[in-house]
This record gives sequence, C-alpha cells and structure tokens, in this order.
Amino acid sequence: MKLQLALAVLLLGIPVGSAAAPTFHADVEPILQRRCQICHRSGDIAPMSLMTYAEVRPWAKAIRSAVLQKKMPPWFADPAHGVYGNDPSLSTSELETLIAWIDADAPQGNPEDAPSPLEFVDGWRIGKPDVIEIPKPFNVPPTGTVPYQYISVPTGFTEDRWVEAIEIRPSNRNVVHHINASASPGGSTAPAADFRTSDLEQQLLKSGREIPEFVESELLQTFVPGGAPPMLKKGQAKLIKAGSNINFQIHYTTTGEPEQDQSRVAFIFAKEPPAERIKSILVYNRTFAIPAGEPNHPVAARAVVLRDVRLVSILPHMHVRGKDFEVRITYPLGETETVLGVPKYDFNWQINYYLESPKLLPKGTIIEVSGHFDNSLNNPHNPDATAEVRYGEQTWEEMLNGFMEVAMEPVADAPPVLGKAPAN
Repeated sequence: MKLQLALAVLLLGIPVGSAAAPTFHADVEPILQRRCQICHRSGDIAPMSLMTYAEVRPWAKAIRSAVLQKKMPPWFADPAHGVYGNDPSLSTSELETLIAWIDADAPQGNPEDAPSPLEFVDGWRIGKPDVIEIPKPFNVPPTGTVPYQYISVPTGFTEDRWVEAIEIRPSNRNVVHHINASASPGGSTAPAADFRTSDLEQQLLKSGREIPEFVESELLQTFVPGGAPPMLKKGQAKLIKAGSNINFQIHYTTTGEPEQDQSRVAFIFAKEPPAERIKSILVYNRTFAIPAGEPNHPVAARAVVLRDVRLVSILPHMHVRGKDFEVRITYPLGETETVLGVPKYDFNWQINYYLESPKLLPKGTIIEVSGHFDNSLNNPHNPDATAEVRYGEQTWEEMLNGFMEVAMEPVADAPPVLGKAPAN
C-alpha cells in the first residue's frame, strides 16, 4: 500500500497529506456568485446559465480555458492607472480553486455546503424596483438600417425624486444594440438630454466650424454590450425632477427575422436626500476623419472643469474600429495623471469603470480623452477598410465618447461642470 502511494506521489505530483480537492458547493459556487452569476443566469446577457451544479458541470473545461486566458470575467482596464471598485477579476486564490476543482473532475460535494442562492426579483439585478417602460412594443424589421428611436415617457412625478439604483432591460436583447435613458425636466423631450447630436451641431458639422467637445445631462443609465447597472455608493443618488419625462434613445439592429422589443427602465428611490448628487458628463469628438486603410489613427477631445467635483466613473465608447482608450487629467498647477487606460478596447464589452476612491477634480482641471482606431484590413471587425470613416450613430461609423459621472453637492439647479478647454 505504501509503495502504491509513493508511486502516485511520484507519477501524479500529489503531495503527501495534500488537502482534498475543492468541491462545487463548498468552494466553487461562492466564487460563481461573486464573479459570474450576475450575467450567467437565465434571461441575462451571458449565453449560458451557471446557477447550479447541473448547469456548470458541462462547461467545466470551457471555464478553465476562459479564466486562464483571462477572457472571463471580462475586464480591460490597465491596473497601472488605478483601482476600480467593480473589477470582477479573479483573485489568485479564486483562480487556483477553480482550476483545482476542474482538474479533479469537478466534484459536486455536499449540497448542504452550498451558500444561499442569489435572488433576482423578476430578473432585476438591483432588487424590487419601480418600472417605466416604452408605451408599446417596437416592431424591428427583418433587414435594413433602423434609425435611432427616441421615445419619451412621462414620469408623472409631482416632486423631485432621488434615485440610488437604476437598471435598463430590453425585452429582446437580440435586437438592442444600446439604450440611453435620460430625464428631461418639465416634460421636455430635448434631444440634448440623451447626448444626441443636436440640429445646431449638425449644421456646424456640415459647415466645418468648431463644435463643443463636451456636454452634460441627466443621463440615468446606458445599456450597452457587457454593461451593468450603475454602482452608486451609499449616500449617492441621481436626480429626476418633478414633471420630468424619461427619454429612451434606442439603437435597434436587424436579425433577418421580424422582431419586437418593449424596453424598460427600473428605479430604486432613495428614502432620504443624498449626501452627493451624481451627474453625467461627456467629453467627445465628432469632427474626426479616419483615413481608409489607416491602422492606428489618433483622435482626442478636451474640456475644462468649471467647479470642484469628484470623478466617480468612466465609460469609454467607440465602435468596431476602436483599438485603445485613455483618460488623462491635467491639474491646475500642471501635474498630469492618467485615470483610465484601456489598452485593448473591445466593442463587445463596454464597461463603466468605477474608481475605488473618487478623484477630486479642482476647478481648472483639464480632462482629455483619446483613442486610436484601426481602419485597416488587419482589423477583422472592420466592415470596410477602403472607406474614410467619420462620426456617426451606426456601428459602421465611429465615435470617441468618454462618458463620466461626477459627484457634487446635492442641489437641483447646479451650475455647469464643463467648459471649453484652452488651446494646448
């Protein structure tokens, strides 16, 4: 018997007295709850559910490959430029546990060791919310280009409401490319409320004159591939003023079959006024031209901070030619700092990066967003390397948008946050 054990130790590399292999319920299921199940469940964005042992076991080898290659959980921020509170990356011990479990033939273990299952109320990640949906289903044609849809829904709010959690859910994810949900005070349906290019901007674009590189609004949430609901901290909230409309900007894509969608936005309202108001700002460029065949074309935009605020989060947005994205700030005394670097931008995973510690941006701080685009044949996602590419709303066009959230004092009529940056 001792000889057999010695041979096992020698041939299999099993250390004498080694601990038993991890089991699903005791060791793996808690990791999946922390890192995976928010997306890997029925009705959400992931292609398979990982809620039970029976669901996970057939995918064990695929999970091993995905976590070793760091494809999952998806995360693209360069750790050299900051720590982010919503980083889902596996710790070393979590990775080792998953690999050891899979390599031991994925034992189930004792079901009594399982943690309490995560609960999702009617599929919502944020809890039991109040819900507003577009009035009727939208019919998506089987083929062709669908113009952006702008749908405004009255809230009926008779008083200002503070919102501490927000989530958007399409009823048909197959046809929804993205959704912006914003609030417009006084029942207005002004397009600037959801960062749409205004008629004035269109005129300026056509004339070749300069347009602003920034805008701010009551953007509540953006639903994008791989996105998640805003991660506001205790005491933070967004404002929806009395009498507001909720404006949906929805980008539909066709599937080859007639489809329908009736998207919804859900709210958890704060029970008391917050300590900080969270407001959305955007630094962007809409005047660039990417030459045909260009593999590394740079585009940038700048704005100046007009009042002290704290930077809470950054959501980069480019289309399929986007290669990398960076946000750099220059403080009033000249010191510079990169607060987000995404060296390998992936259009399929547009993540809102929440700073672990919000960063003070004093009045006079310059915010610069920049990125590079690959319009060459070497880009497998490029729809046409022979075309010059400009700003546009459709996926075969391009964008350089730096969506950000800043924290400020909780007042309803706050002065502007951004202004035109001085020349370099």
